[in-house]
Amino acid sequence: MEEVSNPQLECAKVTDAMEVEKLDSNLYRSLAKHLWVPARARGVFGGQVISQALVSATNTVNQAFHLHSMHCYFLLSATPAPILYHIDRVRDGRSYCTRAVRAHQNGRMVFVMICSFQKPETWQVTLRPSAPPDVPRPDQCRFAWENAREHASSPDATPRQRVYLSEYAEEREKSFLQIKPAGKRLEPNGDKLWFYWFRVEGMPECNPSYQKCILGYISDSHFIGAAHRTLGLNSSNPPGPTRLGMSSTLDHSIWFYNNDFNCGDWILYVMHAPSVGSGRGLVFGKTFTENGDLIALMTQEGVVRADIRDPDLSKPSQAKL
Repeated sequence: MEEVSNPQLECAKVTDAMEVEKLDSNLYRSLAKHLWVPARARGVFGGQVISQALVSATNTVNQAFHLHSMHCYFLLSATPAPILYHIDRVRDGRSYCTRAVRAHQNGRMVFVMICSFQKPETWQVTLRPSAPPDVPRPDQCRFAWENAREHASSPDATPRQRVYLSEYAEEREKSFLQIKPAGKRLEPNGDKLWFYWFRVEGMPECNPSYQKCILGYISDSHFIGAAHRTLGLNSSNPPGPTRLGMSSTLDHSIWFYNNDFNCGDWILYVMHAPSVGSGRGLVFGKTFTENGDLIALMTQEGVVRADIRDPDLSKPSQAKL
């Protein structure tokens, strides 16, 4: 296994984060030195695995076809060691083609994805949702690392909160992925919406297919967190029902409805969590350009557990006859 000097460090450039090496016509490999494990995370950032899998699959498709959807499952946490991406060319049709991606590491499957590509039909009818009104613009919002650093220095912050917030601030300030929280809103139907602006700093010139792979990276950031934020769970809270015990993605889907956007521009990510229960949370998301045009729709389900013990584990064991 290749050793990594600092597996916690995120890439300085988005192109490094998504880079894969072609080993064969249907086989690609990540570079271990570029795999990022966020602070206190269980494994490699899921958005990076998604983006590398999408790059690998896109490389096997005719450029006349554009990615329109992907559906994936995270099976095991990936470590900062090389990941192999095996591409299955499931179908090549006249209008659509399909690829399946199996990601292996150390002999185990850690991730599986199926994605579909379409020849654009721009002449067809269109119906797209609009961006929510009255969301603060990017220039009216502060960077996430600025907010975290300010909260960490607050006299009301506990020692545990200071540690968590300082780690987060350091990661975000150095990242190529710029994030600006834009607040939250309670809708008349009871949905609590969370708003974030995202932008890739140092964005290279690239085609729409590569832009979608980058959006795959962005789409996993803060997403499942909408579920535990809606419940008020926080990993820096004292032990008990308000403390986040675990959060980890299980599956993730994206549907693209725009072939003309740039991840180097500010992108609005709207999230909400309609259901949380049984140790799982479901979140829905929509991304829009700064002008309000829909880019893509997302869903994600993940493990969302409060710091509560299973009652059956606390019961005294009974002798079996």
